[in-house]
Amino acid sequence: MIELIATLIITTSSAALFAYWFRYTCMLILSAKTTRDYAASVAEANQLSFVHVQATLREASPDLAVLKDALDRDYKVLTYLLKHASNPSSADTAIEDRMLEVNYKLMQAWYSACRHFSPAAARRALDEMTTVVAHFANAMGERAVAGAAA
Repeated sequence: MIELIATLIITTSSAALFAYWFRYTCMLILSAKTTRDYAASVAEANQLSFVHVQATLREASPDLAVLKDALDRDYKVLTYLLKHASNPSSADTAIEDRMLEVNYKLMQAWYSACRHFSPAAARRALDEMTTVVAHFANAMGERAVAGAAA
């Protein structure tokens, strides 16, 4: 019986520590700033709406469902472009991109779970999803500049 309790405590604490590490790492990736931000120019060139979504989230009562749909479209476009770019990413950025993809999916699930009973939590989830999309747009811009320079 003691072994079972110890195993449960260790397993639970390990899972909690892993979740904390994952979220902290994603926040570090998203908070890193590049020398030049290409997100706005990539959004304009590809008719993406995440810049508008980010501004709309700061309003009093936006329609969150419409904003989520716009973000999901932008996310699909950017992940497609990044995966099919002529100059592939390095192994380090590939891992970071994959982590952010998982984080985006987790924020989608969190948004879906809390949109009916906590609009503030749903708004925070959408804000983080917007940050992930902006990060991918910036990465696309960096790759485009690197490909043009090569």
